[in-house]
Amino acid sequence: MSSKWLAIYTRPRWEKKVDLLLKEKGFESYCPLNKVRRKWSDRIKLVEEPLFKSYVFVKVDDTARTAVRMTSGVINFVYWDGKPAVIKEKEIGIIKRFLDEHENVEVQPMDIKLNQRVKITHGPLMDQVGQVVDIRHKTVKVSIDSIGYVLVAYIERTKLTSVQSR
Repeated sequence: MSSKWLAIYTRPRWEKKVDLLLKEKGFESYCPLNKVRRKWSDRIKLVEEPLFKSYVFVKVDDTARTAVRMTSGVINFVYWDGKPAVIKEKEIGIIKRFLDEHENVEVQPMDIKLNQRVKITHGPLMDQVGQVVDIRHKTVKVSIDSIGYVLVAYIERTKLTSVQSR
């Protein structure tokens, strides 16, 4: 049976701990961490916060799902259309690369229809094809649809080209 990336829902503020506990059990897990600058009265510090609140991704086959669910802090798998939400390996890679290249990434629920297909022509996401959900000034919303969220990057319009739909 092949392993797939699944999204799990955790207790609030347990994302990093659940990620560590799953790794200690021998599972391949991923808690996307967003680099955010926080200002205190005397300094500004770069901290890492979970990108998706109460979500961690784990790569497992069907036989190991119970062991994952029984991990402290795990509430349940995230379900999409009545089945555990499967995240494509390519999308996990895109999230990792996106977070390596950008700080202060915003996550917004995807609640608008996708329209034009575009290809990014420059920068760290070069050659990625996606759906544009909104373009205003320099803000481009890149859709990663299997988890129902939109990642937001600031990409100049000149670095996008239209892709013919099939």
